[in-house]
Amino acid sequence: MGHDNTIITAQVDESCAGARLDKALAGLVPTLSRERLKALILEGRVSSKSGICVSNPALKVSEGQSYQLSIPPATPAEALPQDIPLSIVFEDEHLIIIDKPAGMVVHPAAGNQDGTLVNALLHHCAKGGHSSLSGIGGVARPGIVHRIDKDTSGLLVVAKSDAAHEGLAKQFKDHSIHRRYLAIVRGLPAPPAGTIDTWIGRSERDRKKMAVQHEGHGKHAITHYRVVEPLGQDAAMVECRLETGRTHQVRVHMAHIGHSLLGDPVYSGRSTRFKKMMNMISFARQALHAASLGFIHPITGIKLDFESALPADMRELLSQLRV
Repeated sequence: MGHDNTIITAQVDESCAGARLDKALAGLVPTLSRERLKALILEGRVSSKSGICVSNPALKVSEGQSYQLSIPPATPAEALPQDIPLSIVFEDEHLIIIDKPAGMVVHPAAGNQDGTLVNALLHHCAKGGHSSLSGIGGVARPGIVHRIDKDTSGLLVVAKSDAAHEGLAKQFKDHSIHRRYLAIVRGLPAPPAGTIDTWIGRSERDRKKMAVQHEGHGKHAITHYRVVEPLGQDAAMVECRLETGRTHQVRVHMAHIGHSLLGDPVYSGRSTRFKKMMNMISFARQALHAASLGFIHPITGIKLDFESALPADMRELLSQLRV
């Protein structure tokens, strides 16, 4: 089974007797996610006390049974570690909160193979030899649980362990994570506060864009917005609280109600109203900032809340609009 494998022994107690093997092991070995354990079982890396390989994740276990897990080292991620400065707001052995600058892509993809947040995190976490990264699926990679667009700035949580990854993913799934964005939009929304409740999916006309769809098509998306500061009749700073986290959700929803984000190259149409002023201050992105992030720490159970101040380019844009 390989010399560098980690061997873990787990004994079934009354708390998980009668459960499926993968579920029981997830309770007994909290450092590994259920998905990772299921993969290990299917790969033949779990055996009974007598040394017989157990390859059925659905096998019902009994109290007192003992299982041995042989865990291979996580294979290195394809992304290369790169020494890119990171603004770290919080870090412990389980997770890391990053304040991402506008212009940084979250993870490598076609056209952006390096210079991404993942490249920076691989380098950061490998310093001092402790490459502690979420290895869900057996690949050592930072656990990207959610993303923010390349040209959106602000807060992002990344899992460093499988257990944290799974716990955070669950909170995102049940919409219990608090996310507040600040956006500068065209026009003055009326009413000044409300809820946008639609379905969002890929645009049929342009596959790079998302679009509001008929009910039942795409994914359900809910945004609660509130005008924080009117900027004359032509613009406003708006707070958006996300109940769901769909791709481009704030950008699509604000455009849907007729108040697209300033600088949005995809959803703001061809308006030239602010173009001269934005060129003057070299503002060339959607005016969107992930300003606060709150959740229950998946391991310690402690409530965590983080805030990020508006970056300099959005502050400059505001000062121009206030004149």
